[in-house]
Amino acid sequence: MRNLDITTLRSFIAVADSGGVTRAASFLNLTQSAVSMQIKRLEESLDLTLLDRQGRGVALTAAGEQLLTYARRIVDLNDEVYGKLTNTVWEGEILLGVPHDIIYPAIPNVMKAMQRDFPRVKVQLLSSYTSDLKEHFARGDVDVILTTETKPGPDAEILMQVPLRWFGAPGGQAWKTSPLPVAFCNHCSFRPVALDRLERDNRAWDLVLSSDSDRAIEVAVSADLAVTSVLEGHEPPQFEAIPLSADLPELGHQSVALYRGSARSQIIEPLCALLRREFAAISGVDLRPAAE
Repeated sequence: MRNLDITTLRSFIAVADSGGVTRAASFLNLTQSAVSMQIKRLEESLDLTLLDRQGRGVALTAAGEQLLTYARRIVDLNDEVYGKLTNTVWEGEILLGVPHDIIYPAIPNVMKAMQRDFPRVKVQLLSSYTSDLKEHFARGDVDVILTTETKPGPDAEILMQVPLRWFGAPGGQAWKTSPLPVAFCNHCSFRPVALDRLERDNRAWDLVLSSDSDRAIEVAVSADLAVTSVLEGHEPPQFEAIPLSADLPELGHQSVALYRGSARSQIIEPLCALLRREFAAISGVDLRPAAE
């Protein structure tokens, strides 16, 4: 009998996606040794070397690259069948609120996993600013929200901490001028943080654009007309980080926080677990509760 084991394939995919056994173990809620043993068992069953273990990290061999495509299809089909045939009690609709600037890369993965594992649960996505999302949450209009805040509330669960950085146009010169030309959205929670740091640093600044449109800010910055502040790793492709050696004040860190409603906890918890998993994978630091 030449049967591939779904569990070992799932561990192999996690190692390939995360770039290492340690992160994969966190992702799968397993020990590092357990993941290593599963990879070894998979290699022995195929009589192939799937991982190149030379150097500090791990990389896929040619055979590993070839297997990865098949492994994804096999695991996805397994999970689709299992979800459609067994999760009949998981039905309903969840409204998830997420700020514009942290939708990628985590949220598409979460939405896909929810559709695969809980096909009878409809997840509606609301994208807005943190201030608006917190107002919706306070009124009970949304079930779960993510926020980006300097100081999250006492009922928040911090998923990740991200540096807030200055960004400008690639090769731009705007950051070298005085007063410093800045552009911000009207409801951006980073705006008061950045302007306060400029004031405290006695740095002259000029608000050249204030808009309700993120796209308008992106145009001004990418045209080298202004600089703005963005979470590191979440900047648009047409932005470039201003060097840390530049004479600009440091902006500190922002927390990505999770707020969840108390109602319908059974249907909401799988979504929250996926959000914790995805942001733990992004940050490389497992901030989930010990019980997870």
